[in-house]
Amino acid sequence: MTRKYFGTDGIRGRANSAPMTADIAMRVGMAAGVLFQNGKHRHRVVIGKDTRISGYMLENAMVAGFCSAGMDVFLLGPIPTPAVAMLVRSLRADIGVMISASHNPYTDNGIKLFGPDGYKLSDEIELKIEGLVDHDLSPMLADADALGRAKRIDGVHDRYIEAAKRTLPRSMSLSGLRIVVDCANGAAYKVAPAALWEMGAEVIAINNEPNGLNINDHCGSTHPESLSSKVHEVRADIGIALDGDADRMLVVDEHGAVIDGDQIMALIAESWQKAGRLAGKGVVATVMSNLGLERFLGGIGLELHRTKVGDRYVVEHMRAHGFNLGGEQSGHIVLSDFSTTGDGLVAALQVLACLKRADKPASEVCAKFEPVPQMLKNVRYVGAKPLEEPAVKQAIAEGKDRLGKSGRLVIRPSGTEPLIRVMAEGDDMTVVETVVDDIAGVIAAARSAA
Repeated sequence: MTRKYFGTDGIRGRANSAPMTADIAMRVGMAAGVLFQNGKHRHRVVIGKDTRISGYMLENAMVAGFCSAGMDVFLLGPIPTPAVAMLVRSLRADIGVMISASHNPYTDNGIKLFGPDGYKLSDEIELKIEGLVDHDLSPMLADADALGRAKRIDGVHDRYIEAAKRTLPRSMSLSGLRIVVDCANGAAYKVAPAALWEMGAEVIAINNEPNGLNINDHCGSTHPESLSSKVHEVRADIGIALDGDADRMLVVDEHGAVIDGDQIMALIAESWQKAGRLAGKGVVATVMSNLGLERFLGGIGLELHRTKVGDRYVVEHMRAHGFNLGGEQSGHIVLSDFSTTGDGLVAALQVLACLKRADKPASEVCAKFEPVPQMLKNVRYVGAKPLEEPAVKQAIAEGKDRLGKSGRLVIRPSGTEPLIRVMAEGDDMTVVETVVDDIAGVIAAARSAA
């Protein structure tokens, strides 16, 4: 069955346009509400959101859908995605919903669904929901006396903050660290600064005044420039950049240099290996992670296991093969001892703990390897399938030959946008740039011809 609504991370699109309309959101609520009822007890769903203005519309639409299916709705308000994953378990809900488009601009929004175990839904379950969305659901909805109710839940921020703090030893304090945290005007604008302050740090919060329109707007993990500038300005020890729903993070060292997810995974892997707590004798990452990470891990006796892009696929591989550390170069860091999904705040706390233990500058602690030269280009397309064009296939084959065994080439469609992502890496940056430019040019030409 072809996937109509769901991509690599739930449903996502431009707000108030298909598939991110109030009507479809309501029908997703109906479909998920029908599918996740098992037994005669009162069923419940928890719904969180980030700070986008369209969140009000989609939240209310989903409330209507779930209530019509007979589910009680617990509204969490603006809160990070990993908090929703945590609360769906602690509140014994049947399903969890996060309304967010993650790092995308405010004009987009999305719907992420979690099962009662706190994990994102599998492809199979998402397909079952899709199969119900476009059909007449009225025979499966609740009778008038069995409709669901909705209410807002207080104290959820405190619950999440305490859970995040418990991921470090009780004796661990961040006292003496001056930290700048960029909240991306998103879901963590309250909880991230509060958690770091409660751990003893001196906290300077930026981009923590959301207005519905400024989420990820030249800030956060996709735009760390303002964070780098602020770290310089206040002479901070380190900067933490979150994204709109705080399920990923990047680090800025004391000089303003950006430390990506690959370096963070290397740091935590080495730390956990020394402490005897790293499971699976390796790390799970995606095909986009730098070859330098793979070489670094090999040098300390660990393996890098790669999956297709999407933190959900990283988590699935971790669960299937017994790993407790994985993530993406973009900053999704999954620490399964603590969370069922990427958690920017919890990952940040692990980095900060390494910094405190080492008692050295972030530039020395966090830069674990020299990245292999890597280049990524996104080529937008409309309606066509350029990767099936003979000229594109030929350009890709020629690019692989040029890179040889010492490089990698990854060509993939985006799961959330109409883009073809062209990534190459190898020891010779000139060759890498030529390969990416050539392939991107051929794809662009195929798009124009179409």
